[in-house]
Amino acid sequence: MNSAILITYDKEDAINEAKGLCDAAGYQVVHTITQNFLKKPKYGISGGALEKLEEIAERIRPDVIVFDEILKPSQNYNLASALHREVLDREALILEIFESRASSAESKLQVKLAQLRYEMVRAKEKVRLSNMGEQPGFMGIGKFEVDVYYNDIKHRMQTIRSKLEKAGKQRELHRQGRKRMGFKTISLAGYTSAGKTTLFNKMTGETREQSKELFTTLSTTTRRFSLDRESFLISDTVGFISKLPAYMIDAFKSTLEELGHTDIIIVVIDISDPQFDLKKKFASCMRTLGELGVEREKMIYALNKSDLLKNNEIEEKVNVLNLSENKKWVSVSAFTGKNINELKKLIKDVIASQNLSKLTTNYSGVEETFGN
Repeated sequence: MNSAILITYDKEDAINEAKGLCDAAGYQVVHTITQNFLKKPKYGISGGALEKLEEIAERIRPDVIVFDEILKPSQNYNLASALHREVLDREALILEIFESRASSAESKLQVKLAQLRYEMVRAKEKVRLSNMGEQPGFMGIGKFEVDVYYNDIKHRMQTIRSKLEKAGKQRELHRQGRKRMGFKTISLAGYTSAGKTTLFNKMTGETREQSKELFTTLSTTTRRFSLDRESFLISDTVGFISKLPAYMIDAFKSTLEELGHTDIIIVVIDISDPQFDLKKKFASCMRTLGELGVEREKMIYALNKSDLLKNNEIEEKVNVLNLSENKKWVSVSAFTGKNINELKKLIKDVIASQNLSKLTTNYSGVEETFGN
């Protein structure tokens, strides 16, 4: 495992998440530097912090410096030049994890698209540095001129987008087929490592790979399962994370768009998280689902890992998330199987109320047509 010095915010949740990302990317954090602010113009950090970092990097000699924020290309270059080390910002680190996790042809295309988008933003700055005679190996682009380099990336992105479009059309045909067969569809969504895949396995009898690592799932997997002799299709999706740039969500849109077409979304929440982390992760999930156009009426909430808490602690956290008025939540444990039947009952109840709502709407429409 390669070694890394981590620069992150001076907050416990930020440190834990950043270390989790490093671990998932295959980097062992050998030293952590915490700062209150990571957006200084030249290096992202202050001159004083840089001096301290230079001294530590020289002593420890890590393989990479991981900077837990989005760096401008010039900031990345300035840092790397001062430290004589490769610098990975938060986006580059997540892209490395995505690349190592992608297994299906579609998820590999989605990751490549995100990588090219990351590269495109930095292309002009790389060319500018190259023209100034700066050619650090990790940023070098050889003899490419700006338009050739930029257009090459653009062309490759267009090729991938058209392939993903075809995959999207295929997915649409599958959706129409499922609708014709009368299948109701359910999708699992939530923050990465909330336990979606474990819950998926518990509900379907599958044995998909599950892990405490971030982003175990990048490809959507759909399986059939039965509830009171009625067949449903359930899908596991990629996990969300805070500060995930819009273009990364966009790259996975063909997969994530399934969430907009599903009958029910089970939002899986790690209820064992400390309150601050819990609120932050929940807000991040709800914001991402909102950006994807998912309707709140379709959501139910599985408060996972509830076996680690007492009932009064669960109720307290339900209040923190403002779910106490909402009857559409169940405290479950995907690990022990606690309340999985209650979750299935809630799914049935919500589907029944959706069917009733459709009947009422259709009946009103008929009355309106023939009433006068």
